[in-house]
Amino acid sequence: MIKGDIAVNLKTIFSALTVVVALSVAGCSQPPVPKDNYYRLQVATPQAAPAPIFKGVIEVSRFVADGLTASRPIAYSKADSPHQLNAYHYHFWTEPPVVMLRDQLVDFLRAANAADLIVTPEIRSTVDYVLTAKIKRLEKIAGSSSSAVVELELGLQDNHKDRVVHLKTYRVETTAKSSSVADAVVALNKALGSAYTLFVEDLKKL
Repeated sequence: MIKGDIAVNLKTIFSALTVVVALSVAGCSQPPVPKDNYYRLQVATPQAAPAPIFKGVIEVSRFVADGLTASRPIAYSKADSPHQLNAYHYHFWTEPPVVMLRDQLVDFLRAANAADLIVTPEIRSTVDYVLTAKIKRLEKIAGSSSSAVVELELGLQDNHKDRVVHLKTYRVETTAKSSSVADAVVALNKALGSAYTLFVEDLKKL
């Protein structure tokens, strides 16, 4: 009986080891976890106005946004489900959009000669105008042909007269070269540059 018990125990142990080895091999054969990818937007330099569009100082406030649009994972929607917004797991902006788009607008306005001086609140200086912005949409649109859309509400307030001198929503959609996230970012960059260009053209009319 003792020999029989030993044989049974050895058989049980061998079976358990076989299962452990099989699970280990299966674990090793799993596909690797996708790596994180990071993207930034950098709009093209605009043509400078011959003279400052506005005399004085314009302060560009931090942008605001809601939900997924404000977060670093890149957002996307589907053409057949425009009211449903999703976010990629492995594709991120290098900075939160509320910061990235604000900084790009500051650079764009400086290059366009939009005012004597363009600053951010961190400078803590006396300003003549305050520019506010809300990001309504900043996303890839997946469908039979991929595209990207930027929608911004931009407002300019005269601090001396305590009144809003400009408030408008700018929406630009650009076709992407392919369905990849990288090409969607390129399309978003073009759309953002177009929205900023339209904004500056409106400032010239004020």
